[in-house]
Amino acid sequence: MSVIALEGMRFYAYHGFYEEEQIIGGEYVVDVTIKTSFTRAAVDDDLYKTINYETIYLICEANMRRRSKLIEAVAGRIALDIKHQFRNIRELTVSIKKLNPPLGGRVDAARVEVDGNFQKSCARCHRPMLCYSDSSCWCMDTLIFKKTQEQLQTQYGDQCLCRECLEFFTL
Repeated sequence: MSVIALEGMRFYAYHGFYEEEQIIGGEYVVDVTIKTSFTRAAVDDDLYKTINYETIYLICEANMRRRSKLIEAVAGRIALDIKHQFRNIRELTVSIKKLNPPLGGRVDAARVEVDGNFQKSCARCHRPMLCYSDSSCWCMDTLIFKKTQEQLQTQYGDQCLCRECLEFFTL
């Protein structure tokens, strides 16, 4: 597994619960760490076979411009946008630091972190796979009879099946 990270991205933004924070703004530092495999990209020297960190920066910049009361919401949006942009992410961590938060005393930073591990194994065949567990997943477009869905739910619970195993049950 390989790591692609952007550290120390600095933005001036207008996030905060209090109206003054949304008017005055403040300094923020964003770090993104992605675990993936870029062996193919390295061998072929091909940007399109890896995760373009310029795209990561642009996603962060766009989300930092969008005002929010909570930096937790901003971190969540960044993680979701990155996850939907790139399909080969195994793990993702987004950290946002709000520098000098207005808390009535000296505090260097307040920090939130969102992370996700998308490596799973198929509940049926146990092969490794990536699953983002949201409405963007390929399995959401799979058509399965209602009774078959109920049977799969009973047998495997909330565990995911790989594409090959799920296609076995499709219409």
